[in-house]
Amino acid sequence: MNEHEQAFVRAFIVEDKQERYLAKLGSKRHRKEFLSRFHHNLDFEPKLATRVPPSEQSASGIHERLRKLGAPTQCYAIAADDTLDGRELPLKDALDAIVGMGSGIVLSCVPGVLAYYESEEMKGRFVFARALRPNKSFERTREG
Repeated sequence: MNEHEQAFVRAFIVEDKQERYLAKLGSKRHRKEFLSRFHHNLDFEPKLATRVPPSEQSASGIHERLRKLGAPTQCYAIAADDTLDGRELPLKDALDAIVGMGSGIVLSCVPGVLAYYESEEMKGRFVFARALRPNKSFERTREG
């Protein structure tokens, strides 16, 4: 299981569902079926979720909001869609691909700190944040 997945579950999923989420996400057999639940239902901690306002309901609006909160240029996708699931992608490209797609997906920006969730529901766009650090970049540094 990826660091982003484990950190997302521990940070943003209600405590009594965390072990089930971790088990299903870590299962080759049950992962895809379990991820299809994200279309309609994600057992997230409401106090850590902010619904994206109508004025920001575009890929560029969401991108701007996430970047202001410290999102790096890359994100990690957790999705029922095999073409996206388990991939690290440029945040802007990922948002361009998924906003309005009508599919449940989580983009983990900073493990356990900042993520975006889009469900197939009309008002189902949320930013999850634990420790907001505006204007602070979380870009990963690569040591050679």
